[in-house]
Amino acid sequence: MPQILNFTLPFDADLEAHLKSQLAGMTDYRVISKSLDARGAPRGRVPSFLYTVEALVGENDHYAQGEEFEVFKQDSLRPIIIGAGPAGLFCALRLAQHGIKSVILERGESADKRMLKIARYWRYGELDPDTNVCYGEGGAGLYSDGKLITRVKSQHIPYVMRKLVEFGAPEEVAYISNPHLGSNKIRTIITKVSQKLREQGCEIHYNAQATRLLFEGQSVCGVELKNGEKLYSPYVVLATGHSAHEMYQHLMESQVEMKQKDFALGVRIEHSRRYIDQIQHGRFCEAPELGAARYRLSWHDHTSDIGVYSFCMCPGGYVLSSGTEKDGLVVNGMSNFARNSPWSNAALVVSVKSEKLEEKGLMAGLHFQHSIEKKAFKLSQKHRTGREIPSLTIEEFLNQKITDKKLPANSCPSGIFKADFAEIFPSSVLGHLRQGLEQFEKSIPGFSRGEALLLAPETRTSSPLTITRHKENYESTSHKGLYPCGEGAGYAGGITSAAVDGVRVALAILNQEKLLPRFAP
Repeated sequence: MPQILNFTLPFDADLEAHLKSQLAGMTDYRVISKSLDARGAPRGRVPSFLYTVEALVGENDHYAQGEEFEVFKQDSLRPIIIGAGPAGLFCALRLAQHGIKSVILERGESADKRMLKIARYWRYGELDPDTNVCYGEGGAGLYSDGKLITRVKSQHIPYVMRKLVEFGAPEEVAYISNPHLGSNKIRTIITKVSQKLREQGCEIHYNAQATRLLFEGQSVCGVELKNGEKLYSPYVVLATGHSAHEMYQHLMESQVEMKQKDFALGVRIEHSRRYIDQIQHGRFCEAPELGAARYRLSWHDHTSDIGVYSFCMCPGGYVLSSGTEKDGLVVNGMSNFARNSPWSNAALVVSVKSEKLEEKGLMAGLHFQHSIEKKAFKLSQKHRTGREIPSLTIEEFLNQKITDKKLPANSCPSGIFKADFAEIFPSSVLGHLRQGLEQFEKSIPGFSRGEALLLAPETRTSSPLTITRHKENYESTSHKGLYPCGEGAGYAGGITSAAVDGVRVALAILNQEKLLPRFAP
């Protein structure tokens, strides 16, 4: 049988040479996992990779065979999936592997057409409310870092990773500890997933916004599109993403059970990539094996019970204007696979407790998010054209004093301008951000100094609502046949976890139809 080895090597060591020196007669190997340990690099310690490797020794050894899926002939069963992001597409993909053909409804354009409209928004401020950085095939993850990092524990993660490799992701995605695809690669992969689904008999409809769910009593029976067309199915998967505010409103009016949840908002912080590389990797900062440096920071104020933390770190990336409404501004981060932009950025966000919001009610978190986005937009209109992003140097923000000093060069394609963040955020958010930055300086000396730039507002880290569902079968707690899914429903926080949740929902539907012997959570 293949041998499993766990070991550590210097970052620039030859893996294959090491294995051959340790295993006489080795015929092949594959990496199961690989993670970087660069914690001591700023102090001169050589970074290392931690490996788990499966090696074949001898001609009779062989790797485990791939998965096989039982295929069912159920042509009359056509689940409707609302949203063609990772959750919706992987739900459809897993159903299709079992012979179930879905109807996928996407309010925006296909992946290859999205960029044209997004470019016009960044350049001219012409926002398409249905096709933008958050809406369209691939979802919000299509214009992010393409990060596949997740904190969820699930037996379906290897399946998702293998599928991504099958559709064109680098093989390292299946085993590296912090995999990322980059926006340029994820767009190609998503297009191939959609092509495969069509080959398997699924329907994908673009520019097809589902505005209403159709019910028979307490059961869903279909959806109504913006153009008035009605489609019917006993199974509707709701994978609309975290920005589909109109759908939340409709669900509330239809008495679909939801509940508030905590969320976070704040700013993007951008440094030069070389500066972060030097801080994190020290004298090894130019080693190509290490790539652009990452960081993750968090601090908790025990007095207020509020957390401040970094989120969605994009080494060698860009800060993008990512709004979905004509009267709001939002920022997000992205990078391409090479991570070779001159800048690195991350969200720095403050946790928001839903019960502490001034406004009460189910939609209070959404209204709070939107109020901040509107303030940022009005400020941009006042000082520029409405598409430029409010910004400050970190020195100005910490000293609470705006100067005449010119803002540094930056990655934002829609432009930036200097603005007082007190006109955008509540004082409690700003106060905790300042405290957090001072604490982060202790963890990474130099992080909160120098030429760092803050861009605002980062408000779409997650949905402030959860569409409640049963733990056993993932069905809505109030309406049969409705399956809340992914990030917009409150059950995921990124590409991988959203895709995993799509797989779970697919298996739940198969189990409901008694096509599988048991539901695999």
